[in-house]
Parts: sequence; structure tokens; C-alpha cells
Amino acid sequence: MENEILISVKELSRFYGQQRAIENVSFNVHRGEILGFLGPNGAGKSTTMQIICGVLAASHGSVSIAGYDIYEQPQKAKEHIGFLPEQPPLYDDLTVDEYLSYAGKLRGIKKETLTEAIELCKKRCGLENNGSRLIANLSKGYKQRVGIAQAIIHSPSVIILDEPTSGLDPLQIREIRELMLELAEDHSVILSTHILSEVQSLCDRVLIINNGTIVLDQAMDQLQNEPDKTDHVEISLRYPPALEALLNIEGVASAESINKDTLRLNFNADLDATDSIVEKAAAEKWGLYKLNTSDTSLETIFMRLTHSDFAPSDNIQAEEGSENNE
Repeated sequence: MENEILISVKELSRFYGQQRAIENVSFNVHRGEILGFLGPNGAGKSTTMQIICGVLAASHGSVSIAGYDIYEQPQKAKEHIGFLPEQPPLYDDLTVDEYLSYAGKLRGIKKETLTEAIELCKKRCGLENNGSRLIANLSKGYKQRVGIAQAIIHSPSVIILDEPTSGLDPLQIREIRELMLELAEDHSVILSTHILSEVQSLCDRVLIINNGTIVLDQAMDQLQNEPDKTDHVEISLRYPPALEALLNIEGVASAESINKDTLRLNFNADLDATDSIVEKAAAEKWGLYKLNTSDTSLETIFMRLTHSDFAPSDNIQAEEGSENNE
């Protein structure tokens, strides 16, 4: 059912003595939605995911999975959850089929339907020809596939993936991302990752947590398409001037060197100086050959929401008029 809420988290809090892990965390995830769950280390991501999965008890609040309360009806709720931790819970001395059979039995799949469930999840994860192989002999990418297969063998409504592409090569990353998109057609997916480009390419919505509280909950298309998101540009110049010369351009608040010919220019609030930069570069013959305004919108937002002291370290501020040659 479209727009069906499969994960409902309300006012979730968890304390370790006087130490706050998370506080008043609330959000919903709908069927067919991939939610990107972001936050710096120690922000509360793992605690939140463990509570959703029923591994950890909350100090306050509620979690509902496919309509079942994780505390009042834990068995029913967990039947609808598939979880892949950052380190997949694999047994290297088992074959893929043996391991998936074991995982299916733990999930309560009946004997008469277990073989069919194993074959289905192997097909979905691209493991059809690997059933008899020892897990120890698989590549990291295929081990990730086996980890995902155990998470979906019981056809859960909700799939939670923690760093599913960590340590994979580019081809393996693409294959796992394609698999996640396919899974989202029938499930709700929570993707926890540090790879912001992965969130931008896969997710329908992004949730950012910092210091135990939600600081952003927004649809990706709104985040990427809002016209006022351009607050900087990165430019590459064949003949770059001194940083001070760039501060004479109207709307440029600060400038910093990224490498010998690439610079980042930050704008004053609500003023896009892109056109002025292009005109100035042409007039002064700086040899502008690259200009990028769209590569770090999510990164910029993430850094500003999770680092209260975020500011470029090797830059020059217009209002200070100081020099920095680094």
C-alpha cells in the first residue's frame, strides 16, 4: 500500500546513567522509501538502530514496525525486520546454502518453505551460483551479498543496512547499490552510511542526527532542488590571483585554496556571486576552466549541522582582511 508507514519512531530517548545517547527522536519511514541516516561518530545512529531492531531498550518513547509495537509485541515486530550490521554476522566455515538455511531456521521459516526462501533470496542478491561455496572463500562484495541475503530471507517489511558498501571496490559498490534500489520496491530501507554521495544517489529522504537529536529531516529532491542552496563555488584557474583579489568580487565573503589552481569561494548570505566570478575571471584573464556549484550541497549542510565550529581553516575572510598563503 502506497504511503503505508512501516517504521514509526516516536519521542525515542536513551540514557546511560546521566549520559544522553539520544533524546526525543521521532520519524516515520514509508513503504518503498529509502531513508539515509547520517550523523558523525557518537551522534546516536547505532543506538537508534539497535532500539528499532529491539536489541536495545529505550529509556522513553515507542517504536512500531509494520503496526507492531517493538516492546508490546516484540516477536511480531521482529518478524518484519531485516538487519545488516556493519560487520555481517557470517560463519566462514559454512557454505552459503548452509548459512542461509541456519539463518532461515532462526527466523522461524518452516521446513517445507525453507528451500524456496533460500533460492529466492540468493536470486535477489546475485548468489545463484554460489550456494556450495564456503563463505571464507568469497570476496568482500559477495560476503556483503550473503549478509543482505540473511537480512531478507524471511521477506521482512523493514530492512536496516549499516555501512553496506564499506570496504568494497567501485564495481561491488555499484552492484550493492542496485540491489538496494531493487529491495526498496517492496520494503522500507534505512541506510546508515558515511558516504554522502551514496545518500544523494540512492535515498528518497535524509535524516541527520547530531548529539542525540534530529537536526534535519528532509526529502532529497527538496534538498537538491532548492534554488538558494548555492552558497559557494569551487573554481579552477590556470593563472590564479592572490586570494585578496578574489575578495573584491561583489558577494564573495571568503576564499580558500584547495590546491595550487583550485579555490573555494564562499558567498555572503542570500547572494549568489557566480556570475560576477565568471565575469571577473574573464576580464582579468585568470584562465577559468572549471566551475562547480553542486558537488557538496549535502556535505555543506551536514558539516554545518553537525560541527558548530565549522569554518574553513585555510581561508581568508573579507571582513578580517588578513593574509593566508597556505
